[in-house]
Amino acid sequence: MEVAAAGEGEGGTAMETEETERRKALSAQFAAITGCSAEAACGALGGHDWHLERALNAYFEQPLEDKDEGGREPPPRMDPGGCIDLTADATTSNVSDAGADSRQQDDDSSFSLITWNIDGLDSRNLRERARGVCSYLALYSPDVVFLQEVILPYLCILQSRVASYTVIPGNIDGYFTVILLKKSRVKLLKQEIVGFPTTSMMRNLLVVHVSISGNELCLMTSHLESTKDHSKERVKQLQIVLNKMQEESESTTVIFGGDTNLRDSEVTKLGGLPNNVMDMWEFLGKPQHCRYTWDTSSNTNLGIANKCKLRFDRVYIRPAAEGGNIVPRSMDLIGLEKLDCGTFPSDHWGLLCNFDVIL
Repeated sequence: MEVAAAGEGEGGTAMETEETERRKALSAQFAAITGCSAEAACGALGGHDWHLERALNAYFEQPLEDKDEGGREPPPRMDPGGCIDLTADATTSNVSDAGADSRQQDDDSSFSLITWNIDGLDSRNLRERARGVCSYLALYSPDVVFLQEVILPYLCILQSRVASYTVIPGNIDGYFTVILLKKSRVKLLKQEIVGFPTTSMMRNLLVVHVSISGNELCLMTSHLESTKDHSKERVKQLQIVLNKMQEESESTTVIFGGDTNLRDSEVTKLGGLPNNVMDMWEFLGKPQHCRYTWDTSSNTNLGIANKCKLRFDRVYIRPAAEGGNIVPRSMDLIGLEKLDCGTFPSDHWGLLCNFDVIL
């Protein structure tokens, strides 16, 4: 009996030690993500039964002023007039913005989309940059948003601020893509994730089928393999994307957008795009003002000495063979202004795309 009691005691001590280490690891992870002190991390996690995602959700929903007791300085704030909370009711929103939004909802002859790599892997000024992205979403009120390089804390911020959108993540581990669909305009029909079998960077293709103004659309986003050294894998992924676009019903308009990391020579290796797939930028006459979406000569977020200008972010369209159609009207860069914290919302510029809907 005494031996058994001793054994039980040792087992209990071992379990307690394991639980202590688990909580230390969670606290360190929480502190690394939020920038708060270790003590504040313990308090936040303890208040949510040591459930990381719940604690992060609660943390990012708090006003910035509530974080000071955690031992960190409040981060620089954006001009209150420049950051619009998407969860606000129409009665409390800026009158001009609400009016513009209602006009867009009533106008079935147009459709808008934003695609943006928001650089969630850069932890510097993460909350401020996320708030900046949300302010652009509120300003332009797009019907659809494609986001790449999202991480869990960023997703938590989005979910707390974009109540007017359906949020569809392509994963919740590591970093991933997200599609936002405006609830008042876009009806979700179904969704799927297409894997890239040989990716070494957790990349995939997120696909949703939706209905907008009576038109069925297939919307796709991805973050293709990065860097020159992974060109071969990136081209393979592009082929998967193009194959998927071709597989969709001819009665459906297909739009793909995202951070492709493509160089023009890589598209040429595939023999160019299929005849029925258009590059939106090329279709619009290759406007120079929105050519380069990754421009280290203008965007200083990464502090890269070598100046590079590349058209990484692209939008491809496969029009429906007949019936309702979506015709590109304009494309512009967004995210070109620095926030009060001294950085741009991302190291990429976003693409704001407007379309005419032919009923």
